[in-house]
Amino acid sequence: MKLLLTLVLTLLFLALESVAVKYVGLGVARIDVTVAIVAFLSLRAGLLEGTVASYAVGYLLDLMTGRPTGLYTLLAVVTFLLGRIAAGLVDVRTGRSFALFAMAADATHGLLAWGISGVSSKQISLSALSGLPLEVLLTGGAALLLYPLLKRFGLGAERRDPGLLPP
Repeated sequence: MKLLLTLVLTLLFLALESVAVKYVGLGVARIDVTVAIVAFLSLRAGLLEGTVASYAVGYLLDLMTGRPTGLYTLLAVVTFLLGRIAAGLVDVRTGRSFALFAMAADATHGLLAWGISGVSSKQISLSALSGLPLEVLLTGGAALLLYPLLKRFGLGAERRDPGLLPP
């Protein structure tokens, strides 16, 4: 049931993100709400539940962006796993700390996307990273707004299993 709720919220947030980006006129950057959801899952969900949910969230992002299929699916799972490792090292209890956590996850996600896209296209262009700082800031703002909502819906609220790093 939580997976279905996660997917419905992701679709809703992706639709709102696309409208907001078009309305504000952001051509270079986007508000990466999916990374905020994956970051929240890495903090709250168990390993199996979070991996499956992150895979599904990444697949929805693949469908919505039109980029090579599998890129964002892979990156969502990798971001979740890296977030699980980082969650054992940091204490995220407030909306502000979650926004910083999501910003770090988005920066990592963006750099990995740039690197994988550069390897697959055989050209690495630094100009593709020009929108990343704005995207990270916008994602942090969205994460700050989404944190109470994600907590309220209780995504990944079950007790975390030891997973990658023991608490």
